[in-house]
Amino acid sequence: MITREIRLAAHVTDEPGLDHFALAETEVDGEVIVRTDYVGLAATYLELMRADCRIPVPAWQPGDRVGTAVVGTVVRSDSPDLAVGDLVQSMTGWSEYSAGPAARYVKLDRDLFPEPSYHLGQGVTAYYGMADVAAVGEGDVVFVSGAAGGVGSLAGQIAKCRGAARVIGSAGSRAKAAYLVDELGYDAAFDYHDGPVADRLRELTPEGITVFFDVVGGEQYQAAVRTARPGARFALCGSLSHQLGGGADRFPEPDRAAAQARGIELLPFSCHHTPEQVAAWREHFTRWLGEGRFVFPQTLVEGGIKEVPGAFLSMLKGSYRGNVAVRLA
Repeated sequence: MITREIRLAAHVTDEPGLDHFALAETEVDGEVIVRTDYVGLAATYLELMRADCRIPVPAWQPGDRVGTAVVGTVVRSDSPDLAVGDLVQSMTGWSEYSAGPAARYVKLDRDLFPEPSYHLGQGVTAYYGMADVAAVGEGDVVFVSGAAGGVGSLAGQIAKCRGAARVIGSAGSRAKAAYLVDELGYDAAFDYHDGPVADRLRELTPEGITVFFDVVGGEQYQAAVRTARPGARFALCGSLSHQLGGGADRFPEPDRAAAQARGIELLPFSCHHTPEQVAAWREHFTRWLGEGRFVFPQTLVEGGIKEVPGAFLSMLKGSYRGNVAVRLA
């Protein structure tokens, strides 16, 4: 079978663009053939496009298919473990079809979530960071940076479901800040462009924060340090303010001296998850959805395989809200 796929044309050194991707045709054949239905997009994948990738996963090389998480349907199978019509998830990436051994694909329950694209959400990262790393609970005052993104839009809701007294979020526009409050249940939110972040935090949490879930770093991290109560827990998930621009400082060392002086516990964590972490998220997610306590925020981009690179670049620029996936036509 001939399929079209998107390959990395050149390593990203600074700002990513369409010239870093190339459309190609290739033949696929194997024990199982899968039609790609949804392509998941996340900012983390940008790091894998760099020659000096700094996360413990092999970087993609020019000529490689961009290998992100996808959900698809089995269209041919010679395996007793997968049947035609089964819904599966894999890391086979930006391709109309993929093929390989059945072990490459994880069979999914079509009835578990309202949409198959829910399986591509970043909930495992959000749940592990908020529940296990930060151990958020009753009475906590929580600040989430980048709260309208794929991880943050879930992290704040998780904190509310676990009993946090107040949850504050930052976003890149006033419209996104309103979305956090009106649709996702945040107690308050602000556009981080509207003046110093520390001033906004002091206005919204005069008593100080006890938990910070950080995906942005930079000024927002520094502001959280200045407004944290003694003993606050900081779950450090990412540093998008540095990573998106490239360069040697995209994983900056947090200001440990200031945090130590305030008795803050810095808790960086990895986004590579165990089966137990996946199971914990799915258990709580399905229950909270069923109870009407949780909203799954996502943007579904409609299009063919050629539109995936553009959707990825738009996501990096903050054009979408929540978890982002492309539903292939």
